[in-house]
Amino acid sequence: MQQQALTEAVYYILLSLQHPLHGYGIIQNVDELSKGRVKLAAGTLYGALNTLESKGWIDALPENPESRKKEYVLTASGKTVLKEELLRLSELVENGKKLLEGN
Repeated sequence: MQQQALTEAVYYILLSLQHPLHGYGIIQNVDELSKGRVKLAAGTLYGALNTLESKGWIDALPENPESRKKEYVLTASGKTVLKEELLRLSELVENGKKLLEGN
């Protein structure tokens, strides 16, 4: 089934969760990966995390009693969605190259 295109923020959130990360770590990672182009506010991030968790694309890890920070990780379903999005984006780039470099 073809997924709807991901927003850049959601794409980078999913990409960030290859390994467990807490909210602030995700914000920092997205900022670094996007070279500062994508800035996530805490409210936006936690809304997105709730949505991604309800879709089954990410999981919240069991809470560590020594830390208040909740960590999240990508699920197998989330990895599939991420790979499909990468294929879609690659197709966009290839089509653009063909048309622009062919003229």
